[in-house]
Amino acid sequence: MVFGRSKGGKHPVEPVTLKILVAGGFGVGKTTLVGAVSEIKPLRTEELLTEAGRPVDDLTGVEGKHTTTVAMDFGRITLRDDLVLYLFGTPGQERFWFMWDELSEGALGAVVLADTRRLEDCFAAVDYFERRSIPFLVGVNCFEGAARYPAEDVRRALDLDPDVPLVMCDARDRESVKEVLVGVVQHAMAYAAARRSPVTT
Repeated sequence: MVFGRSKGGKHPVEPVTLKILVAGGFGVGKTTLVGAVSEIKPLRTEELLTEAGRPVDDLTGVEGKHTTTVAMDFGRITLRDDLVLYLFGTPGQERFWFMWDELSEGALGAVVLADTRRLEDCFAAVDYFERRSIPFLVGVNCFEGAARYPAEDVRRALDLDPDVPLVMCDARDRESVKEVLVGVVQHAMAYAAARRSPVTT
């Protein structure tokens, strides 16, 4: 299928399609982020939270949350006529982490969403992408009422490598999310170029 549009009688552009993961802890805003930018109705696999899950689903800071992603979220956004991103939101709870290997297959890069009220919840995602050498960007989702910290303080708390981008964002805002996704693509391309470059001694 061709998503590109014809301009001035030119042939439609066959776009490059790239896969981006959206990861992070439980209730950090992954489903919201995918929904904010997707140009198609997002595919969601949400289920109601139940009493049975209460012992393992920590709702501290997200007491208003009533559903959770149990498989993935999927959306699509066209950044340019020749560039389409497929977005795959990962489930946040530990009991669903077995799905991450399948979802990360062929991914260009990832967004790790962080919530400063529950910063430790994104440690697992940061560790996952570091261990698998998948380039990622950390997006600090600025929730209303949450304390704001300087980016460098958050970076130190997460013990990020100097080359890992960290940005403040609003997962509800389309333009903010687009900036995050552009940042991931740019970082992933620079990461790939650096790995291709011969090491000089």
